[in-house]
This record gives sequence, structure tokens and C-alpha cells, in this order.
Amino acid sequence: MGVHLTGGGWDEEAAPLVHGPFLAEAGHEGVVGCLLVDEGDGREQFARWATALRRVAPGVRPVPLLVPEGGVFDAGALAGLDGLLVGGGLTPAYQAALAPVRGAVARAVAERGLPYAGFSAGAVVAAEHALVGGWLDRGVAVCPDDAAEDLEEIEVRVGLGLVPYTVDVHASAWGTLGRLVAAVARGEVERGLALDENTTLSVAPDGRATVAGTGQVRLVRRADEPGAVVVRALRAGERFGP
Repeated sequence: MGVHLTGGGWDEEAAPLVHGPFLAEAGHEGVVGCLLVDEGDGREQFARWATALRRVAPGVRPVPLLVPEGGVFDAGALAGLDGLLVGGGLTPAYQAALAPVRGAVARAVAERGLPYAGFSAGAVVAAEHALVGGWLDRGVAVCPDDAAEDLEEIEVRVGLGLVPYTVDVHASAWGTLGRLVAAVARGEVERGLALDENTTLSVAPDGRATVAGTGQVRLVRRADEPGAVVVRALRAGERFGP
């Protein structure tokens, strides 16, 4: 079973491409836990997710896993799930909710084979080193400030460790590629993935990754020259190795 990372976006026409790989693994009649940090509208956000998932797989059974803002996810709720979806919102809040139980989540994915879908913030926190936000690199702007996630300097925190890449999201829509490039260029992370909206990267247990959806995934890695990076753009159907 794999890890499926989506850069955001709610395009109904793209939904089968974006959510299909995850739902195929969870089962079209499977129980999918929707983990959402509840900022006061958790029930409404869950209803939106339930509708989106059922649009692709009418028989799927979404269940809400709402975590109060500032709270920690109860990993015991993973029992009985056929798939785990971690949604979007304020990324630092999702990191804080999941970091204390990162081992339990990682074991469920790696040992039990629980499919994982991360959407926006959920994709970011799937990484070993999670780029949770910020818009400044040592005082210099590297992305728009409205993509900062309530942080100033770009910040990397511990993630779930489900994939070996640091992830940024809403790349084209929000202009966040520059933030990921800065993190890689200064050596804070080894390599990263910038995901467009309505675009999913599915990572198999052997590390092979496949792009689906309507946008691009940009693979960012350090170049031989200090401070330099190499960016490779991939589209739907393209693959790369671990």
C-alpha cells in the first residue's frame, strides 16, 4: 500500500485522478478516516470530504477524526480503518497534532499497510522533515506572505517520516516553489517535492513514485555547486525512483 500526496485543489473533474489511487487501495467500500484539525468548522470540512470521496467511490465509508486545535491525534482511532486521509488547514497545527504519535502512524502505514492520503497540510506533514511554512529566508522573501502559515522565517519541523522528500504544496497557485528551493539550497533538507493543486504523487513502498492529475510535481535537489539546486518538472504518468 502506498502514500498519496496531493498539493490541494477541489476540481471535481480532476477528483477521480487525484483521489482514485488512494481509494483503490483503501477499497471502494472501505472505511476511510478523515483526520482534520478542527478550527471551528470541522464538521463542515468533514462533510466536504465525505462528498468528494463518495463522488469518486460511492460505496466508501468516510468517518470523522476531528482533532481540536492545539490537541493531539489519538492513534488508537487508526484501528479498523482501511485508509487514512489527513486534510488541509493550518500546517503547523497538523504537525503539532501528529508529531507526538508519528511512530504509531508510521507503523500503521509500513507494517499494517494502511494507505495514507495527505492533502495540502496532510501532504507536508508526511515528510521526515516537514516544511511547515514561512515566507522569508534569512529576511529575504522567497514566496508570498499569504502562504506563510502564520510564520515569518521558513521553518522545518519533524514530520511523520512516510516519504524521504520534504514537501511543499499549492506550488503554482500560491507560488511556494521558491520556499522549497530555499530550504534545499541552504542545506536544511536534502531534496523536496513541490506539488501543484489537483495533482497527486503516489509513492509505493519501494519508493517508486507516480504523478497523476492536471498539474506538475517539481523535484528539487541540491546541485554540486554550493547553494545551487536542480529542478525537474514531472507531469501525469511520469515516474521517478527512490
